[in-house]
Amino acid sequence: MSEQFTRILVAGRELRIDLAAGTDLAIRLDLHGAQPRHFAAPAAGARPLRVDGFTGAVADGASCNCEVVTFIPHCNGTHTECAGHLTAAPLDALAIVPRGLVPALLLSVTPEPAAAAGEDSDPAPEAPDLLLTRRSLERAWPREAPFAPRALVVRTLPNLPGKRHRDYSGQTPPYLSRPAAQLLVERGIEHLVIDLPSIDREHDAGRLTAHRLFFGLPPGSTALRQAARSHATVTELAYIPDALADGPYLLELQVPALSGDAVPSRPILYGLLGSGA
Repeated sequence: MSEQFTRILVAGRELRIDLAAGTDLAIRLDLHGAQPRHFAAPAAGARPLRVDGFTGAVADGASCNCEVVTFIPHCNGTHTECAGHLTAAPLDALAIVPRGLVPALLLSVTPEPAAAAGEDSDPAPEAPDLLLTRRSLERAWPREAPFAPRALVVRTLPNLPGKRHRDYSGQTPPYLSRPAAQLLVERGIEHLVIDLPSIDREHDAGRLTAHRLFFGLPPGSTALRQAARSHATVTELAYIPDALADGPYLLELQVPALSGDAVPSRPILYGLLGSGA
């Protein structure tokens, strides 16, 4: 029987993966049903095209179905964004998303009450806020891995199925503390995947502290040339199944050929089968 895995080299070490057994971390966006959203944005939707007497719905007698789809990438479903989210000059996420497989690490982290976390952000967290802290990330980070990860996948606990269609608007979901964002940069993480709607507070007076730290963009700057990490990406509103154990993986970020600082995305994690012979 032929081998069912693919051999690849990562940091000089041969690893094996099964390309047919990846786990999809994208939330399926139901355009006609329950779906996740953020920042009080309207729900994503679809309606039949109506033009020159044609209605794109077979159920209404048309020859074919043809829908007009409306959505906001940043607020409706799993999406990947780039430094162009914060800059006056445009930058397309499509141009930044890495091709192929990226060494990744999956961590499960429990957000901590801001009042007890001992870590800050800008503006200062309010007492009820929950933070993903540097301390919690360091505690979850394994001491040994087969490679230095370039991507980090963060699963926040508790991992409730309701995340797949939760409306986060006005709820102040957990977000990264300033030291947590700094840790990701220090450890060489270029691509972050997280199951929260944003790595920053929903209403933060426009600071976007964690985004700016991760993209290397100084506070208040809108100049793309000043983004020291314009090669980095942030993927938000993912869903990481409980069946995936914490540890090393390979990540593939799939995105459509659309322009924009954020695009719908489909992150896929591949488990490692060990080193080859």
